[in-house]
This record gives sequence, structure tokens and C-alpha cells, in this order.
Amino acid sequence: MKYNIRGEKVEITSAIRSYIEEKIGKLDKYFDDASDITASVVIKVRGNEQKIEITVPAMRYTLRSEEAHSDLYAAIDLTVDKLERQIRKNKTKINSKIKHNMIQNFEVTLEDEYENDDSIVLKRKKVDMKPMDEEEAILQMEMLGHSFFVFKNVDTDSICVLYIRKDGNYGIIETK
Repeated sequence: MKYNIRGEKVEITSAIRSYIEEKIGKLDKYFDDASDITASVVIKVRGNEQKIEITVPAMRYTLRSEEAHSDLYAAIDLTVDKLERQIRKNKTKINSKIKHNMIQNFEVTLEDEYENDDSIVLKRKKVDMKPMDEEEAILQMEMLGHSFFVFKNVDTDSICVLYIRKDGNYGIIETK
């Protein structure tokens, strides 16, 4: 696995880098070919808390986890443990989808752009979408830990927004 490690308001020392690579490297066993995967790691300092975000865009799904802790190494451990739980929890669903070839290669490229002006938009992301069904979109949203997910519906060929309703069920907004 390759690593893209960057810090905001913190210097990434070789000790931090090697610790992150060692911890995330333990996830290699869950991937067929981890050499094609690049894990993006962002470390941020907010007061006396260190926040770490790890995004692993695998071939068909994107894994994402973030944790904050007063100790950076503890935050790294918590984040990697969370990713490993996500993988184990969804392993059966993912393997059955792969076996049935329900989707083609789903790859997400996130490009963060921070705006420095006084506009309302603070962050902008560009997402490349591949067609998927609603069940796969729910799985992907749960793995990312988001409350909504934008996807291209394979059945209707339209862009849809999947979201979690207040009652805990899912809702879909479909474009025409």
C-alpha cells in the first residue's frame, strides 16, 4: 500500500510516518493487491486534540475513518481499529457483491479545495461516480460514515442522493 500523509498545523516526523505506515500496513491482508491502493492520511491539530482522517479508496469501495484524541498515537490506533472493524463487518456483503459482479470498478477521487474568500462554500469535493444499485450505495455510505451519499443509479441511470431519515430508515432523492 502507498501512503499520502500530510499534516495541518503539525509536522510529520519520520517516527509518526513509520508508525502510521506500520498500523495501516496491517490492513493489507484484507486486499488482494494492496500495491495499487494509496491511503490518504490527514493529521490536524485542534487545540490540544489531534485529529486523524484516513481514506482508503479500494477498487470497489472507499473506506474512511476519523478520530480525535489528545494523544496522536492513540488517535492513529483508534482510526485504524475503526477501519478494520468496517472491513470485517462488511466483508461478507462486499464479497457477495464482487462474486455477482454487480458493479464495475468504483473509484472515488476526492479533491479538496479550501476557499480563502468570504463565500459561504468552505469546502468543495469532486467525485467520479460509477453506476451502482441502492443496496451498494447504502453499504458505501455506511462504510464512509456519512449521513448522505451521492451515486449514479445503475437501474435508472440517474444521479441520486441517498440519506438517513430521522426515523433511522433511508431516503433517496432521484433526479430527472
